[in-house]
Amino acid sequence: MSLAKRRLSPEASRTAALEAARDLLLEAGPQAVTLKAVASRMGRTHANLLHHFGSASGLQKALAERMAEQITEEIRAAVLKARAGEGSPRDVVDMTFDAFEKGGGALATWMMLSGNDDALDPILQAIHRLMDGLGGGDDGTMRRDTLNLVLIALGDALLGEQMAGALNLPREAARDIAAAQLADAIARRHPPAD
Repeated sequence: MSLAKRRLSPEASRTAALEAARDLLLEAGPQAVTLKAVASRMGRTHANLLHHFGSASGLQKALAERMAEQITEEIRAAVLKARAGEGSPRDVVDMTFDAFEKGGGALATWMMLSGNDDALDPILQAIHRLMDGLGGGDDGTMRRDTLNLVLIALGDALLGEQMAGALNLPREAARDIAAAQLADAIARRHPPAD
């Protein structure tokens, strides 16, 4: 039975809408994430989505919040694995870059350019909670490393392919640079015992 023919709980309807919005984001970019397009994808009405999100910007903000929570949870797991010696700084870098490359960067940028002033709040709050949960360090070095990594990943998502091509560098160059910087930062924070 399709979504259009089933009565969904409010929570299930909201979840289905966010899944449809994420699919549209990945398939066609952030400009495709409209109430009409998401409703059509779900087989629901525009009014149904207005009830749950209030507006297109409300839907986009909810999508950013959901993506940010999922992404930061994956990054937290990668960081903890790296700390336990089961992963590497490159795993953390790849997870961060993938998150921005798979729609997060375009969504955040588009929301800001369309005048949604609080567009980045869910992403910034999720990163803040991630830092608090990982123990961001009293001296702020881990927070500075995170700032560096996020800004490189965001920039790479938006124009990394073009920049690498213009500079005649491999497409992975920004990831390689970020991984080396993160590995160096970790080595400075946790020098090997003599």
